[in-house]
Amino acid sequence: MKKYVNILMLTLIANVHMAEAQTLDDYLMEAAENNPGLKAGYLEFEAALQKSAQVQAIPDLALSFGYFVSPVETRVGPQRAKFSLVQMFPWFGTNGTKVDASEFNAQAKYHEFLDRKNELYYRVKKAYHPILELKEHIRWQKENLEILNTYKRLSTTNFSNGKGAMADVIRVDIMIDNATTEIQLLQDRLRPLQVAFNRLLNRPDSNRVVVQKSSVVRPVDNHFSIDSVIANNPRLQAIEFNIQAASAMEETAGKQGLPTFGVGFDYVVVDKRTDPADVPDNGKNVFMPMVTMSLPLFRKKYNASIKEAQWTHSALNQKKSDVTNSLVSACENELYKIRKNLKLLELYDVQIQKTKQAIDLLYSAYSNSGNDFEEVLRMEQQLLKYNMSRATAVKDFSIAEARLDYLTAKSN
Repeated sequence: MKKYVNILMLTLIANVHMAEAQTLDDYLMEAAENNPGLKAGYLEFEAALQKSAQVQAIPDLALSFGYFVSPVETRVGPQRAKFSLVQMFPWFGTNGTKVDASEFNAQAKYHEFLDRKNELYYRVKKAYHPILELKEHIRWQKENLEILNTYKRLSTTNFSNGKGAMADVIRVDIMIDNATTEIQLLQDRLRPLQVAFNRLLNRPDSNRVVVQKSSVVRPVDNHFSIDSVIANNPRLQAIEFNIQAASAMEETAGKQGLPTFGVGFDYVVVDKRTDPADVPDNGKNVFMPMVTMSLPLFRKKYNASIKEAQWTHSALNQKKSDVTNSLVSACENELYKIRKNLKLLELYDVQIQKTKQAIDLLYSAYSNSGNDFEEVLRMEQQLLKYNMSRATAVKDFSIAEARLDYLTAKSN
């Protein structure tokens, strides 16, 4: 029994380590495997694949049976029953154009699925980075609380030694209360963010979300052509396949306005004559091959089908232009956000370094003389502001980069 308990404990420990080791790429993979919206997109593609087998099938055989209530008398005997079997065929090439249209539609569904996948990746990243930012804010607030407690001890000591004022101690107490409340509020805010993240992965709300801080902030390439990059966007490719499907449907509509033809036969059951006359082939059944052709004389519905396909084709061309314009505008906007946050990160790094130097000088002066304590606290809060603003800039940069990856199908 002890052996099995040890194995169970080792398994639980291994699972904990696996959870701790999860990266953003692991979460993306989990979302791709479990997200119901993405599964629905793939099933729609699979359903579209089944359309080709349907459209290329020829019409079913038409079998009819008739029984003569009043037999029709013929030279060789009365006709009792009649069987007819007919197979209709569309005009040459009609099924081929239907198959082309269905395959283009299936390709469009596949690229719509790819777009859903890329969008899901973006939504996961968009939900991941605010959690990372929030945990960074909590970390900085806790560090700030530790520093304030240190300052409280120092201000109390200086007051006892006659080098400081009681107001300094009270001022630090106020800031400690503020920092403690802020930490609690930030921790309360964490749960709704984790629930939203877990829902994207289709897993229980209570699952812990482990985030890993990344120090990599890549500069953006300023020389790539947006028009050439967005050409890989699955939304545009899906529209392009829909355009090709509309062209195939236009051709199909034209062919459906041509005659269809069929081949078959009639088989008539004939009874023998009962009179004494000797008739050659008495009671011989009748077999009659036949050819059938439809004559589409009423052209209104066929012309309407052609017009429908033409209007659909034109509409899709306009939609492609509109989506292209939207993608270019969105890419430019995300590029601006990336460049903006890169500059902010450079600024915050410099300001943090300089603020730390100023704090060191002010802290030494206050330790020796007890003066400028208010300025020490102000600079500490300024340093906290810069650190938290830097975490926000990293989050904004990462989300803008993730959206740019989505728009350019980089994650595809």
